[in-house]
Amino acid sequence: MLIKCFTVGQLQTNCYIVTDENSLKCAVIDPGAESGTILNYLDDNRLKAECIFLTHGHFDHTKAVPAVYAETKARVYINRGDANLEDFHDSYRYHGGDELGFYAEGDVIEVGALKFTVMETPGHSRGSVTLRCENALFTGDTLFRDSCGRTDLEGGSMTVLKKSLRRLYELEGDFEVYPGHMDSTTLDRERKFNYYMLEAAEE
Repeated sequence: MLIKCFTVGQLQTNCYIVTDENSLKCAVIDPGAESGTILNYLDDNRLKAECIFLTHGHFDHTKAVPAVYAETKARVYINRGDANLEDFHDSYRYHGGDELGFYAEGDVIEVGALKFTVMETPGHSRGSVTLRCENALFTGDTLFRDSCGRTDLEGGSMTVLKKSLRRLYELEGDFEVYPGHMDSTTLDRERKFNYYMLEAAEE
């Protein structure tokens, strides 16, 4: 598994391209802006984008969806909890919607030999998810290095977010954590130093 991160847009959103190196099939996670950068990377490395995974529906994670979809025809996935967000509709409406897929807790989507398992982790938004693939967690705006997502936007709830953080805390083993903003980290590190996760684990 090869993970490439591009930090895109005014809000410095992490867009990940996760590739099965044998088949060169890949998933694009949270294409929030700078579609040209994303598409050039796909073209330069002869990658076939099979899926566009959205950890949630906020504009800074979805704005480049129409352009990436137009070039790749990769199926777009989002949790139903965020499918009606105005931000998502503003991004998605431009390409017709016939390829939209809804994923939910426990769904497993294969991209080449890679298997992405969906974990519903609401709190930052109603439809926030974490995607688990091998030893990696793509946490969107649920869990950051030393922090967590804001809860003052539509569908946000700190009470709900703490439950999601506690769920991640209780996962067995360590994982590489690839958040929607800022630097990557590990789950073990956040279990030790992340105030919000520690507070959630104690409740």
